[in-house]
Amino acid sequence: MTTRPKSFLFYTSLRWKQGVEGALSAPGKPDIVVSTPPELKGPEGNWTPENLYIASIESCLMLTYLAYCRSRQVELSSYTSAAEGVLEPVSGVQVISKVTVRPKIVVKTEAHLAQAKEIAGFVHEKCFISNSVESDVIVEPEISVAAS
Repeated sequence: MTTRPKSFLFYTSLRWKQGVEGALSAPGKPDIVVSTPPELKGPEGNWTPENLYIASIESCLMLTYLAYCRSRQVELSSYTSAAEGVLEPVSGVQVISKVTVRPKIVVKTEAHLAQAKEIAGFVHEKCFISNSVESDVIVEPEISVAAS
C-alpha cells in the first residue's frame, strides 16, 4: 500500500500599524512587528521580510536536521547556526539570490559523528522551505564531538 503525501494549509494575516510598520499574525501565536529594513529607510529594531525569509530557511534546515537525528538516534549536545542572505539586482529586479546557513553542531559522542555528517550532507534536499525557494541555499556545517 502506497501512502500519499499530505497537504497542509498555513495562515497568516497582516495589519498596517503606521508608517512602514505592520503587525504580522498567525492563529495562536504572538504578533511580530515587521517593517522595511533600515537599509531601505525603515526603522531599526523590527523584523523585516528579508529577515523572515532567511530565518524561515535557517529554522527549517535546523528542524529537518533534528528530525533526522531523532529518527536515527543521533544525540546532540548543541546546535546553533548563523545565516546570511544576499539581496542584489538580478535581471533588473532585486532578489535574495543566495542564503548561506552555517550550523555549528556538537554531537554527544564520537559514535554519532559519521551519521551527523551524513545528515548534514542531505538536509538541504529534505527541507520544505529550501525546496520551495529560488535562492541558492548553501549549508556549511561545522560538526564536532562534545568534550568529555
